[in-house]
Amino acid sequence: MASHSDRLWGARFATGPSEAMARLSRSPAGYFRLLPYDVAGSRAHCGELLRAGIVSPEENDQIIAALDAIEVEFNAGQIQPTADDEDVHTLLERLLTERLGTLGGKLRAGRSRNDQSANDMRLLLRDQGRRLARQIHELQHALISQARTHLHTIAPGFTHLQQAQPIVFGHQLLAHAQSFLRDVQRLIDWDRRCSLTPLGAAALAGSAIAKGSDQAAHEMGFDGSCENSIDAVASRDHVAEFLFITSMLGINLSRLGEEVCLWTSRQFRWVELDDGYATGSSIMPQKKNPDIAELTRGKAGRLIGNLTGILATIKAQPLAYNRDLGEDKHQVLDALDTLDLVLPAMAGMIETMRVNVDELRRQAPLGFTLATEIADWLSLRGVPFKQAHEITGSVVRLCEDLGIELSQLNAEQLQRVDTRLEASVLEVLTLEAAIDARNGHGGTAPVQVARQLERLESSLAEQARWCARYQGPRAG
Repeated sequence: MASHSDRLWGARFATGPSEAMARLSRSPAGYFRLLPYDVAGSRAHCGELLRAGIVSPEENDQIIAALDAIEVEFNAGQIQPTADDEDVHTLLERLLTERLGTLGGKLRAGRSRNDQSANDMRLLLRDQGRRLARQIHELQHALISQARTHLHTIAPGFTHLQQAQPIVFGHQLLAHAQSFLRDVQRLIDWDRRCSLTPLGAAALAGSAIAKGSDQAAHEMGFDGSCENSIDAVASRDHVAEFLFITSMLGINLSRLGEEVCLWTSRQFRWVELDDGYATGSSIMPQKKNPDIAELTRGKAGRLIGNLTGILATIKAQPLAYNRDLGEDKHQVLDALDTLDLVLPAMAGMIETMRVNVDELRRQAPLGFTLATEIADWLSLRGVPFKQAHEITGSVVRLCEDLGIELSQLNAEQLQRVDTRLEASVLEVLTLEAAIDARNGHGGTAPVQVARQLERLESSLAEQARWCARYQGPRAG
């Protein structure tokens, strides 16, 4: 068990913590991955101590060199926490004192684990937010590639899971791409609010030593410092908001996964998955299962659970800091690890899937999906839409009675329904005519889908530039 001097808080206590207390208090092994972010904050804080006269220029150089070496060794897998390292902050101080002696203990002046922990989380989230955006972009590019291939592939569009109107399949794929575009837009918007450092808040009242937080903020890649020292250490709404983004991303992934499950079924027969992105059955040799899509649907529930977990944790906490807030790392790291598994698998599955173009076209007119063309044709000739709707419904009933599709009607049959249905209405009862008629902004006409593709690629390029512009904390 660690001695009083090895802990960050033990001087006031006559004895060390019980074994049960130590086990509960110690950070899980996964939390120690935050060490590089704790190092980054420590570099910036060392500059604060230099400006305050707590460390000399020579001591500052020694501490920075040690911090740099620790980060390199940790990233190379050469540093592991011990059972006595309560958390990442304890680990870092131990490593510094082992290398620098009493000088390593100087770095604690003017700061608290409260502002350290809050700062580490913000650095992690800003860094991982860009990484997450890049992973989403890989899936986006897979969707875009398939959409470009199927710009003229006609498919049935659905509402209420019933065939509704013909669309091009590329348009359906880009509907998912638009959802993922907004997920990254939310990350960008969130980042603007999260770009403030809590360092300098110390435990809650601010630091009597570290007073140049704006300079430290700049060194860590932040835009500035938190306005209120109590709020800086006690609030986790930025964590909850980040987890909402990952939850919404999970939901959007789940919706795409659900459609893949439908598309690959024998009832749909729209898509066949590549063997590398599907599995079989242990008892039924013929099976080819869309496991990636199904696992993704399941993981969405886990992502939603992380959001509800942090909301439940912070909902009734008094100001300022409370130890409950340590749960934020569990939920954030789990969300990031979950998406690390899901996003590459989904991108590969979409990129390699094969679309049955002929089957999509065969199904496109089934279920009277061209009925709206008749109603629109009548409206364009001055018939009130209420009447046009009723006339079209009568045409559909006639087809059902005759056991034919709309495209199989002749002029005489149309006239029996309503004399205003001239033979020229048959010209709009084709899949191509129905598709080409939807040529307004955002419509399914191939010309508009192609323009949508261009705008989407431009937006993704700007998002990629946002990722690239972030340099993060400056090295020592």
